[in-house]
Amino acid sequence: MSAPTDVRLPTGFAASLSRRVKICDDGRSLVGGSAGSVLYLAPEAAALVRSDTVVADAGTAGTLARLLLDRGFADPSWSDPPGPDASVTDVTLVVPIQDRAVALGQLLAALPTQLPVVVVDDGSRSPHAVAAVCAAYGARLVSHSENRGPAAARNTGLRLVETPYVAFCDSDVVPEPGWLAVLRRHLDDPAVAVVAPRILGPLESAGDTWLERYEQARSSLDLGAEPAAVRVGGAVSYLPSACLVARVASLGSGFDEAMRVGEDVDLVWRLLADGWRVRYEPGAAVRHEHLARLGPWLARKSFYGTSAAPLAARHESAVAPMVLAPWSLVLMVSLLAQRRWSLPVGLAAAGVASAGVSRKLQRSEHPMRAAAVLTLEGAVATCWQTSAALTRHYWPLAVVAATLSPRARRALVAAAVVEGLADYRRTRPGLGPVPYVVAHRLDDLAYGSGLWLGAWRQRSVRALMPGLRGFRRSG
Repeated sequence: MSAPTDVRLPTGFAASLSRRVKICDDGRSLVGGSAGSVLYLAPEAAALVRSDTVVADAGTAGTLARLLLDRGFADPSWSDPPGPDASVTDVTLVVPIQDRAVALGQLLAALPTQLPVVVVDDGSRSPHAVAAVCAAYGARLVSHSENRGPAAARNTGLRLVETPYVAFCDSDVVPEPGWLAVLRRHLDDPAVAVVAPRILGPLESAGDTWLERYEQARSSLDLGAEPAAVRVGGAVSYLPSACLVARVASLGSGFDEAMRVGEDVDLVWRLLADGWRVRYEPGAAVRHEHLARLGPWLARKSFYGTSAAPLAARHESAVAPMVLAPWSLVLMVSLLAQRRWSLPVGLAAAGVASAGVSRKLQRSEHPMRAAAVLTLEGAVATCWQTSAALTRHYWPLAVVAATLSPRARRALVAAAVVEGLADYRRTRPGLGPVPYVVAHRLDDLAYGSGLWLGAWRQRSVRALMPGLRGFRRSG
């Protein structure tokens, strides 16, 4: 279903500038946002952003707050606390499940008692255990005679929802107190279709294995500590369906039941294409039970990787492993070449890009400064993408190249070690650098294997193709 044409914010809805944003020219230009762009503001709007928070009204402030939220320059904010979860009365919870009755009991025990719950048993081998838990907590139970996948199970529950909003929770999560009230208030914005919390691992304990400690710091489901507008190619580009709260009217027929993995990413991208807004809110959190044994953990990571090919068939370049501007492609190639000319060519490419961007930023008082910021951010992103390409998406090709070329071997080893240590410093996990880097590389190898397996099954290399684009400039 397409988004409504009237998406004005309610009076009093506030938007606070993101920490990713730099205010320039006394508020007349903003640099950053969720996609690394520049936004120019009229004098009246510039005066409003100097306070960092814009409160929507029927005039300029409402228009500006809408713009800032949509472009990823601001996040919703509230002066009052959200209240208890028990105050939310217009949301129904849908839980898809196959067996896992004990985990279901833990989830239902953590929910506010007034919340209507629909549990969809998707072909459990022990359906009586699931039914007993549902009866104990007063949840409505619907059963599939055979397993049809989580997308179909969620859709079955969605069709039974009578409230305007629905929360999807997998059975292996336990919400933290306050999660629902925090997420629900995002839907006061009529343009928002879906909002998701931060998904954390279980609380640390002395008996945690190295793999559990890695997942606590680097789970594929944890999208970080910063709120964000979800957008393809942005700081947050998808949401996992382990926990989502959504506007029922926006979902249409719901998840694509042909997809056994990646159906959550597909739903989010379809909503964005239809004009809806999607939010990530780490101020709400749920705890997710991670796999603790190496074999199943690797299999799960590989399974995630197989989603790229069917997603590419539906959304094309949105799945690109790398997204490069022409100048950053030159920078990447020059660095990988490891020749005497590599550094000067890379610097020249960055200089040409910075000069080109500065010409587009003449409305700024300091166009070269703004261009330098964007170029530096692009160069850092290029280095990260190159490391990920060598160790994650294209590692089979990188390994073959490394057996044939000393330069390729040096590049692969440097990417594996330097990126791993940099990521270790960024995440600050509860384990040492060596086991962390080993786990990180195993994570990448498993995902990359799934990526190539999915491409082979799909008989398409679309999920492996990089994308090209230039700097974005918002008028």
